Amino acid sequence: MQDLTVTLIQTELDWENAEANLRRFDNLLLGLKEDTDLIVLPEMFTTGFSMNAASLAEDMQGATIDWLQQTAHRLQAVVAGSIIIVENGKYYNRLCCANPDGRLQIYDKKHLFRYAGEEKVYTAGDSRLLVEIKGWRIRPFICYDLRFPAWNRNTGNDYDLAVYIANWPAKRAKHWKILLQARAIENQVYVVGVNRIGTDGHGFYHSGDSSVIDPQGKLLFRSAHAPCRYSAQLDGGLMNEYRRSFPAWMDADQLVLR
Repeated sequence: MQDLTVTLIQTELDWENAEANLRRFDNLLLGLKEDTDLIVLPEMFTTGFSMNAASLAEDMQGATIDWLQQTAHRLQAVVAGSIIIVENGKYYNRLCCANPDGRLQIYDKKHLFRYAGEEKVYTAGDSRLLVEIKGWRIRPFICYDLRFPAWNRNTGNDYDLAVYIANWPAKRAKHWKILLQARAIENQVYVVGVNRIGTDGHGFYHSGDSSVIDPQGKLLFRSAHAPCRYSAQLDGGLMNEYRRSFPAWMDADQLVLR
């Protein structure tokens, strides 16, 4: 398995202003010199975590999808982040993965954040996504999904990297940091978590704490409170050797999600 380079983008977000946020990400990606395989943006990266779906939603032929596809083609990397999508009269917090060839893969957030009333506005997804890059099997999740280990379970080593995108408030940052490491340890996978920073339109402050964690739970990178663009090189050989030498995955319970 080849090494995989993942680039994290941690930033503030202009509240409910897609045009401003797309300009922001263009600037943050400007001059990206290192070759990268996957670029990860936060949850609802064009709007912030808004329940104003009726005014903000785009369809799958909208400006943000076009931006994702053009950016993936220009940088020759997969670009992933979630946006508010309307489809058949329903709203989704949808992670869109744009490939350099224009192909799109999607994941609709499964666990809607009841504390903010997300389940009253959005429709939950019912299936997970597997993205393959350079032999790596990557499973993306969105924010609140992190709290539910059965949905994240790596039964039979189905995947190698878990990616979590979020608008996770600073007042629960301890949970974010602990759970990211727990998901890496229990699933014997690399974990990348990308969170926003700054204060949103509801007055909630976000500290970021975007992180890269190895399959043994070792913290390889973390950044808080400031914008950052960071590229991490993930070592597939190290992961495979760890799974071989400590094969806890072989004794895992076989969970069936219903």
